[in-house]
Amino acid sequence: MRATVIHGAFDVRLEERPDPRIDGPGDAVVKVVASCICGSDLWPYRGENPVKQPRPIGHEFVGIVEDIGSEVRTVKPGDFVIAPFVVSDGTCPHCLAGYQTACQNMVGYGSAKADGGQGEYVKLPYADGTLVATPGMPDDSLVPSLLTLSDVMGTGWHAARSARVKAGDTVVVVGDGAVGLCGVLAASRMGAERVVALSRHEPRQKLATDFGATDIIAERGDAARDAVLELTNGVGADAVLECVGTEQSMTTAFEVARAGATVGFVGVPHGVEVPIKTMFSRNVGLNGGAAPCRAYLPELMADVLAGAIDPGRVFDAELPLAEVADGYTAMHERRAIKVLLRP
Repeated sequence: MRATVIHGAFDVRLEERPDPRIDGPGDAVVKVVASCICGSDLWPYRGENPVKQPRPIGHEFVGIVEDIGSEVRTVKPGDFVIAPFVVSDGTCPHCLAGYQTACQNMVGYGSAKADGGQGEYVKLPYADGTLVATPGMPDDSLVPSLLTLSDVMGTGWHAARSARVKAGDTVVVVGDGAVGLCGVLAASRMGAERVVALSRHEPRQKLATDFGATDIIAERGDAARDAVLELTNGVGADAVLECVGTEQSMTTAFEVARAGATVGFVGVPHGVEVPIKTMFSRNVGLNGGAAPCRAYLPELMADVLAGAIDPGRVFDAELPLAEVADGYTAMHERRAIKVLLRP
């Protein structure tokens, strides 16, 4: 099969890899229908996270089950399935508590136990604990939105839930990537009365508005803080979604939070220091982390299938898998919000 392999900074290649096969009773082999490039994939692509040796990459995909191990019970060959961005057993105490991204037996894609998601096939263990089948074969028009449930929509939802967004709230979303935009959609879906998106890019501003943003702020840093405070009569936001993971984004998140608010953070932290004194003096909480997308999948899948949400609009570019390197370049250069790949 063909699969994407990262060799180092700015070096991704589509290569021939061994065809996957069932090794254990809980395994499944999935033929990929669609996958995508994640913002977090850009960290190793840009050299921010070192690549010590070539490895398969990609952790978001949907597809059709080709084969299963003898003990798999929840999916069968022919099922269309959504794969969350980590492989979890579904039975450990953390999984049972709804935090599958802290599974005691967690497996990452692109490891010795699971293929990378940006390929033609993926073999993974713990099929019962990981894969979620749709009720029947979905229309192809729904594939992009179902694909977002493997990561970005579930992660945006986790940001909003971690920030304790409730009906009537004023919410600020820091970050206009796919996760931030899905955070806007999540906050709106949860009943926020005012959703303020921080974005400097016109296409992303338009999509944020379509997803429910009531206000757009293009400034950054101190200017963004001042603009939010002006919008909120000097009070700040009831909930803040931090969807980037940089020092500046976290600083802004705390500066625009009102006293007693919670910052829901889902951006993978890089060089971030938590302002513990601010948290103490203003009773501002911090909650979040790696999103347990598997826990949110049933609810969000029902919303997608019912037409209540359309998060697939974050994909503003679609490429054949053969052009995966061009997809990475487009996202690195911010010419694309998120790239969908078709094998």
